[in-house]
Amino acid sequence: MFLIIGYLICFGCIFGVFVAHGGNVKVLLEALPFEMITIGGGALGAFVVNNQPKVLKATMAALPSALKGSKYTKARYLELMSLLYDILQKARKEGLMAIEGDVESPKDSPLFQKYPGVGSDHHVVEFMTDYLRMMVSGNLNAHEIEALMDSEIETHHQEAHAPVAALTRLAGALPAFGIVAAVLGVVNTMGSVGQPPAVLGGMIASALVGTFLGIFLAYGVAEPLAGLLEQKAEDAAKEFVCIKTTLLASMQGYNPATAIEFGRKVLFSDVRPGFLELESHVKGKS
Repeated sequence: MFLIIGYLICFGCIFGVFVAHGGNVKVLLEALPFEMITIGGGALGAFVVNNQPKVLKATMAALPSALKGSKYTKARYLELMSLLYDILQKARKEGLMAIEGDVESPKDSPLFQKYPGVGSDHHVVEFMTDYLRMMVSGNLNAHEIEALMDSEIETHHQEAHAPVAALTRLAGALPAFGIVAAVLGVVNTMGSVGQPPAVLGGMIASALVGTFLGIFLAYGVAEPLAGLLEQKAEDAAKEFVCIKTTLLASMQGYNPATAIEFGRKVLFSDVRPGFLELESHVKGKS
């Protein structure tokens, strides 16, 4: 919703002021299809050349998420930390081996089924169960597991930022493609130098539309979109950091209530539940 509102404001103010100052919309409309094919086609081709197929697929998959609100809400984190609390509490009361069945088959685990929001998220469940499995095996200490977690989170970070980097590079190239379109328009104009001034003026105006479109698409469309996807990637990474911090606190000997408090502290302030709010929610779910 905010994406659409933002674009409406951007487009409305730019084109609205142009019209209000007596701009000839006809010139823009006549030149638009040709300039868009030149700039859009050139940019699309360069985008394909500049990115591996996996990045192209990741970018296409990430674009629809820009239209959706963030799923990383306070309610989701309350559910996540309640799940972690229940798992750690079971391990504390019955021993680590008691959660082996939950870890090996989370789809059949009553604990994971109790929290469908995070329990149905493949990436979250896989990340959580992988390290719980290591805790159950007892072969690695907290520092070794932390290093592994950091490596996996960094890999996730790089993959999530690949579409962001691709769109940022595209935004940087679009003004140049706008200049290419403008230069071609000028070349076309120079080849018609014998035409009346009114005709030459229209041709020059059409050529300048290319420069305008390249800059506008770069800084009004592509770069803001890349910035939004980057923020969404940061939100996704924070969930893994929350899980990591909670599990490491448990490995260091803290009780489940204190361990999830460690996890709560790393969350962004707008989605971080209060101490009492988390405590009452966990007790109510237990």
